[in-house]
Amino acid sequence: MSNHDVVIVGGGPAGLAAALYTARMDLKTVVVDRGALGGQLLNTELIEDYPGFESILGSELATKMGEHARKFGVEVREFEPVKEIDIEGNTRVVRLESGEELRAPALIMAAGGLPRYLEVPGEKEFWGRGVSYCAVCDGAFFKGEELAVIGGGDAAVEEGEFLTRYASKVYIVHRRSQLRAQAILVDRAKANPKIEFIFDAQVKEIKGDSKVHVVRYEQHGAIKELSVGGVFVFIGFVPNSGLFKVHVDHDDAGYIVTDRNMQTSIEGVWAIGDVRAQLTKQIATAVGDGTTAAVAVAAYVTSLKDAART
Repeated sequence: MSNHDVVIVGGGPAGLAAALYTARMDLKTVVVDRGALGGQLLNTELIEDYPGFESILGSELATKMGEHARKFGVEVREFEPVKEIDIEGNTRVVRLESGEELRAPALIMAAGGLPRYLEVPGEKEFWGRGVSYCAVCDGAFFKGEELAVIGGGDAAVEEGEFLTRYASKVYIVHRRSQLRAQAILVDRAKANPKIEFIFDAQVKEIKGDSKVHVVRYEQHGAIKELSVGGVFVFIGFVPNSGLFKVHVDHDDAGYIVTDRNMQTSIEGVWAIGDVRAQLTKQIATAVGDGTTAAVAVAAYVTSLKDAART
């Protein structure tokens, strides 16, 4: 017998929106996350592009979303890493690393992704000793330092500006000649006297002793060095689609392919948020994904219950 009507893997904005709606529609809902509720919201200091909030802290929005879902009876399982997701007949099975299993006829995959690594010499060696993937988490440890931010998208530019509150100088190092970030973020960064851009630069190595001291990069065929006390990497994410023990259709980058209702190639399994192949990855679109999936899940679970009664 199933323990729940729906299991939601991932407690970020997409997962919490889905949980809110499924719970409101009287489905027994459980949300499981490898960390605290909030997902990438917890790694974002200030949010200014979510409708209804001119400006709100990422941690505050995460708290509000979590409390709202809990109000409707959502069971929350924080700090419970998922080992794998499997299918057993009409049951979707989420196996936790603790050995416990969560079972339901419906599953919503909202696990997002993990930071993409540079995969250059010195990166792994200096994890926690000058190499970081979260400015909000680690920025305060680098007061007065000169720092390098690697990347050219929204996260790199936004987090680079955030780091200027601690650093004496922030170099944003991008492998292309132009940034991919939103114009408003780029304009704000360009107006910040602590930020300097280095374009057409491919990072080759991170060097140091007990901590980071140098970033080596190639620019226009020449190898150059940048003296910094820390390196923050924001070059994208790898989707957590690998948690599936069974095949689910995905694109070349690993992002799960869905139909317009967010259903995957597996019946009874939906994918939402950053783990899904889509045009943009924003809080607003994640919430929209979650809402759409929740409505589809409610219809699916209701049809199963109706069929079981006949």
